[in-house]
Amino acid sequence: MKITTFNPMIITANADEIIKTFEALGFERRHEKKEIDDRTGSSVRMKDANGFHVDIAQVDGMPQDMTAIRMNVRDFDEAYEFLTAHGFSIVPGGKVTETGSSKSVMMVSPSGFAIDLDYHYRKE
Repeated sequence: MKITTFNPMIITANADEIIKTFEALGFERRHEKKEIDDRTGSSVRMKDANGFHVDIAQVDGMPQDMTAIRMNVRDFDEAYEFLTAHGFSIVPGGKVTETGSSKSVMMVSPSGFAIDLDYHYRKE
């Protein structure tokens, strides 16, 4: 399985506040997606001068912030099968989401940590 990025992701109902905190730490906005699906309003990818990344997703109604690992892969189906073979399942109420540029799903391990599995469609 080819992993192309692997970094922390914060899912929150207060993205603006968290983005400001990371900007104060020296992170800059690199990419933003708006109106992703019926649950996720937006997602911001940030990067600092050392090359570290953090993603911040705005999800209205989150009772508290959640931290996950964002994992981009070259083959979504292969990665999904790998994770399910290791006991991961789609988070309750979750689903595979496809936009014009990507496919993703939030999965949780048997012990409770989450991986946001992402695949970005590539132009050949």
